[in-house]
Amino acid sequence: MSVLNATQRFSSRVDNYIRYRPGYPSEIIEVLRSECALKPECVIADIGSGTGLLTRMFLENGNIVYGVEPNPGMRQAGERLLSSYPQFHSVAGTAEDTTLPDSSMDFVTAAQAAHWFDREKARGEFIRVLKPGGWAVLVWNERCTDTAFLRDYEQLLLAYATDYEQVRHEHTTASIDYFFAPSSFASRAFDNCQEFNYTALEGRLLSSSYTPQSGDARHAPMLVELRRIFDLHNKHGLVFFSYKTRLYYGQLS
Repeated sequence: MSVLNATQRFSSRVDNYIRYRPGYPSEIIEVLRSECALKPECVIADIGSGTGLLTRMFLENGNIVYGVEPNPGMRQAGERLLSSYPQFHSVAGTAEDTTLPDSSMDFVTAAQAAHWFDREKARGEFIRVLKPGGWAVLVWNERCTDTAFLRDYEQLLLAYATDYEQVRHEHTTASIDYFFAPSSFASRAFDNCQEFNYTALEGRLLSSSYTPQSGDARHAPMLVELRRIFDLHNKHGLVFFSYKTRLYYGQLS
C-alpha cells in the first residue's frame, strides 16, 4: 500500500473517529516518566497525530507537542479539538518527511499509526529529528476477541471489510523488532475498554478505514449483521470492547 493511499483512508471517517475511537491508558505516561525520564519540559513529535488522542495526554503532562498529521481532515479536527492548548503545534507532514528540524525532539511517538508507515524511511526520519538519547514510542490499542460478542465482531470484519486482513495493525506489532533493530526496546501492555449502545457501535465500526461505506454493496448487509450480533449479545443495551494497549519504547541508533 502506498503511503499516499494510507493518508487518505480516513478522510470520510473523521467524525466517527472523533466520537468513537478509544483513548489510551494513563499508565503510558507513568511508564515514560519512570523508564524514559519524561518530564514536562520534554518536546514531543506525535506522528500521525490524527484527532489528538495521544497528543492530548502529553499536552496535559505539560509538554510542547508537534502533531504531525498528513490527512487534512484529521489534522483540522486535531487543531479544533486541541485549540485550548497553546503548546500544541500542528504540522502538515508524514512519518517519512515530518518537516521538523534535526535533533529537535526528546520523544517521537506514534499511536495507532505506525502500521501505515514505510518503516525504513520512518525509522530514519525518527533518528534525524530525535535529540541524542531521545526515545521512540509506538502505541496500539489491540482489540481482543475474548468474548462471544467480540468473536462475532471479528467474523463480521473478516466477512465484510474491504482489506482488513492486509492492513490490521496486529501484523505490524509482530515486526517491532524490525523497526527498532539494531536498537533494543522494551514493551508493556495495559487493559483498556469501551462500552457502546447500538448507535455508538455502528459509529465505531464505520470509523475503521477497512469497512465499506454507504454506496458499497457490502455496506447494508454488514449493518444488518452488526444489528444481529448487537441484539444477540447486548446486556441492558450495551456491548463492550476490550483492548490490550501495547506500548513499545526504545532509543534508536
